[in-house]
Amino acid sequence: MANSIRAVRGTRDLLPPETETWNFVEAAVRDLFRVYNFQEIRTPVLEDLQLFQRSVGEETDIVSKEMFAWEDRARAQSEKGQWLALRPENTAGVVRAYIEHKLWERPGLQRFYYIGPQFRRERPQKGRYRQFYQIGAEVIGPSAAGSESPSVDVELLEMLASLLDRLGIQGWNLNLNSVGCANDRPIYLQALRDALKDVVHAMCVDCQRRAETNPLRVLDCKVPEDQPVIEKLPRMNDYLDASCRAHFAEVQKILSAVSVPFTLDHRLVRGLDYYTRTAFEFTHGALGSQNAILGGGRYDGLSESLGGPPAPGIGFAIGEDRLVMTLQESAGVSVRPADVYVAPLGAGMNVHAAKLARELRRQGVAVITGDETFKLKKSLETASKLGARFALILGENEANSGQFALKNLSTGEQVTVGANAIAARVKAIA
Repeated sequence: MANSIRAVRGTRDLLPPETETWNFVEAAVRDLFRVYNFQEIRTPVLEDLQLFQRSVGEETDIVSKEMFAWEDRARAQSEKGQWLALRPENTAGVVRAYIEHKLWERPGLQRFYYIGPQFRRERPQKGRYRQFYQIGAEVIGPSAAGSESPSVDVELLEMLASLLDRLGIQGWNLNLNSVGCANDRPIYLQALRDALKDVVHAMCVDCQRRAETNPLRVLDCKVPEDQPVIEKLPRMNDYLDASCRAHFAEVQKILSAVSVPFTLDHRLVRGLDYYTRTAFEFTHGALGSQNAILGGGRYDGLSESLGGPPAPGIGFAIGEDRLVMTLQESAGVSVRPADVYVAPLGAGMNVHAAKLARELRRQGVAVITGDETFKLKKSLETASKLGARFALILGENEANSGQFALKNLSTGEQVTVGANAIAARVKAIA
């Protein structure tokens, strides 16, 4: 074992029974998103590096420090290789697909969701991995289709609140802010730079770098010693233009009307350059200091920055790893046991067990089959260890008569049932 190959640091294997929780989450997502008329989109995990440089931003931590990127070998020596990247997030890929396939020609707003892995080269910690999984959704389309409406923002937020409630996650918090738009952002950024000039030297190294390259990210600093300085910096809300101010007020008004509670957080910013106007995070105390379950916001100029037509949009990404962790710590998901363990007894019984198991599975019964070499005691012990609800005893007499001994492993009760009645009997007893 000393020389065995292990999973790469920052990645992990998802094993049963934990995968039962993942399946529960993804089934709930698909079921709920269908009600809101979202349809699944699947984009490649491999994209052109320029996609993220132009959308996420070259000065963001994701692009400058965290991406897995490399130059693909050219086919001929005279050709220049293409730079590729494993996707660190999925919004850019969805918008790229929107542009590439001219999806604005379809009627109305396009509502997409996705479930899949993303990749970032960062220090692994609780709930954070180099290969991690996201559940996300995007609403995008021409302004004429209503894509800029505050009601679109609220629909997305209300859907997320419903999802967390449906999953049984209690005590979540929705934090809300507006990060302005192309009209007011430059004015605020200049005010922020001016305010940072005299204080940034006393802040952490990351803040000193961000003050030059991406001053908005200073507001997101978590270093305790920097908090008093950050609290005195200018607030974005004081620099919003009239349209952004009206948009944000309407978002709050509709959220209150549909009874989705929220907290205004003037320091909430998103770490990607494409965000505009509404920005949000859902947090939960079960995750400690890194308590964000999901986040998102508007990206009204992203399509144009990638060479597409004007197409305002809004979206979010759920860190599925962190969501599952929250669910396990706050609510929990019970693993569904096998319904029946078929215990074949004696030579030639494996054939009969396979036929019987196939028929039961067709009727929606979860079945595990044993082996004809097992004695009855071993079969029953195995069935109990595997958590099966019932053991179905199948020997030569049962195979010939079509009548089987069905043993309830929790009560010890044993009854004789015909082959055609097994599934109904099992389903009738919860």
